[in-house]
Amino acid sequence: PYYNNVNLTLTGEALYNELQDKIDINNTTFTYGDVRDTLLETDEDPENSQNVLLVYGYSNASCIPQRTRNKQEFGGNSCEYNREHVFARSNADPEMGNTSNINTGITADPHNLRSSDVQMNGNRGNKKFASGSGTAGTVNGNWYPGDEWKGDVARMMMYMYTRYGNRCLPSLNGTGALQSGNDMLQVYLQWNVEDPVDPSFEDQRNNYLENAYGNRNPFIDNPYLATIIWGGAPAEDHWGTLGILDDATSQFIVYPNPTTEKVWISSTRIQSNFSVTIYTISGKKVKEVSSIITANSIDVSSLPSGVYLLAIKSATATLLTERIVVQ
Repeated sequence: PYYNNVNLTLTGEALYNELQDKIDINNTTFTYGDVRDTLLETDEDPENSQNVLLVYGYSNASCIPQRTRNKQEFGGNSCEYNREHVFARSNADPEMGNTSNINTGITADPHNLRSSDVQMNGNRGNKKFASGSGTAGTVNGNWYPGDEWKGDVARMMMYMYTRYGNRCLPSLNGTGALQSGNDMLQVYLQWNVEDPVDPSFEDQRNNYLENAYGNRNPFIDNPYLATIIWGGAPAEDHWGTLGILDDATSQFIVYPNPTTEKVWISSTRIQSNFSVTIYTISGKKVKEVSSIITANSIDVSSLPSGVYLLAIKSATATLLTERIVVQ
């Protein structure tokens, strides 16, 4: 029901804008102090309700256990846990506010706050995220969040960029190449695929925060939304309605590609409610044909030369999304 008023047939920047409108709330009652109590629910260890799970874990054996803390051990001393801004406060532009318990807004957004070992929080500081492997730690002056947490971190960064726009550009808090044609870091898209959503942990955060804070992280609900918006290797499609059908490439043939005047669509399974929409890489709709059963060729001669996305859709799902080149 949360997404009932969201147009999930969009792609690229258009879908980004649609999701931004959905999650853009101005919660002036939820404070940074509230986060301390919220973490007891959102970060609860699914295997032990007395503990919270620690983002980044911990590699120092003197703190036992390394991945969790008792919920009562909140504080600022060694082997206690505190609140970590995963998108570092000072990396936002402009920076986030201070951390007084009455602070609200971006500084108190619980979708960006995680339980963290005190020392691990200090070790990370405001280092930008970077590619790595194994446990969390410093990599060439940057920070790898760890194999267990890299997907969680990626989806949090996608939320922050969608919720707060250029104030939380992915490159402000991470390093590496950008995905072609947009502002998303390739490493975040990669982590989103390699470390899938943990339904027993990430989902509990989303469900609780919808009630406590007012919105959800769409990329936890469906990691494939990131693929539709920014591209990269296909992530999981939790809803089973947005992704490409397993045999879509054999069911639909789009040709010629590249093209100068028309693209043709050949298939043995075309139905009257199948439509075709062509978008720019940034998500702007530039062409639409309501039924390809009567017109299975699409005139693209009026489009400027460039790369586009061609989407074949039924009434309920996107059946195929393919890049086409207009020369």
